[in-house]
Amino acid sequence: MQETRLDTARIRAARRVIDPVFLGTPLYRCEALEPGLGCAVSIKLETANPVRSFKGRGTEVVASLLAEQGPRDVVCASAGNLGQALAWSGRGRGLDVTVVASRFATSAKLDRIRALGARLELVDGDHELARERAAAIARYDGIRLVEDSLDIETCEGAATIGLELVEALEQAEQAEQAGTGPPFDTVLIALGGGALATGVGHVLKALAPDVEVICVQPLGAPAMTHSWRGRRVVTTDSTDTIADGVAGRRPIPAVLDDLLLVADDAVLVQEASIIAGMRMLLDHAGLVVEPSAALGIAAILEDRDRFAGRHVVTIVCGSNVDVDAYQRWVGAAPLPHRA
Repeated sequence: MQETRLDTARIRAARRVIDPVFLGTPLYRCEALEPGLGCAVSIKLETANPVRSFKGRGTEVVASLLAEQGPRDVVCASAGNLGQALAWSGRGRGLDVTVVASRFATSAKLDRIRALGARLELVDGDHELARERAAAIARYDGIRLVEDSLDIETCEGAATIGLELVEALEQAEQAEQAGTGPPFDTVLIALGGGALATGVGHVLKALAPDVEVICVQPLGAPAMTHSWRGRRVVTTDSTDTIADGVAGRRPIPAVLDDLLLVADDAVLVQEASIIAGMRMLLDHAGLVVEPSAALGIAAILEDRDRFAGRHVVTIVCGSNVDVDAYQRWVGAAPLPHRA
């Protein structure tokens, strides 16, 4: 394997600084999903933690380094999940966290950022405008800018998920030898900025290279997938998807370089499939998830023949949803509003 920016030894070390509340997340086979999908499906559940997403793994690494080395002031741009995670990690380490977000971001995510003690600045535009504003604040105030996916700590924190998958794979292979079941052969990963995909992909290609790594992105936010396919950065003028957590328009060149080394494929899925995936996860797995977390199920729904007879792991990466929007999307019975 050619070298990415990531380092497996650093990823192993990251586990020692990440709060255990984010580690060892459930991985289980969800047989109730399988009749509708036509393949064996296991869920890696990254929502059972204080920030309801995988982002806390990366921000724990970032905040640990900042607490040791400084500066104590830090700013990031976020669609919501990174901001919550950085606020949570920073609060526990005495950091002064500023989060810049679009005022059109999911209100529940914005409310939680405030509740966690971060300063929140809203911009009248999309996530890319928030990135520009966060960079400007960092320059003007001379503070640390955390850039998701570009900062290697965010990728290597997310990569600890890959270590857990490899350990599970080794256990599954032992079980297969005992005649109790096959190991998984495919991992479906939501693709946005790329931290999750490059992190998990790096570990799998380094330690379990036979596992297929497939990245999934909405058709309405295809910049990174088009970039992967074209092997060069491709930007878009706008996005049109309910999956706000992966709705970037300007891929980071260094992240794309890593993705080209670790992803076996990158696919685009339609909004209807994302909603159907959310509904399936609710009906058959009892999981309320945000749209980005349903991308893996959406990919199977759109190409059942490809996955027939395989054992697929899908990473359920976030569950921070706007209750009203969620009800409109999935047509679910009313859910209790957050206090």
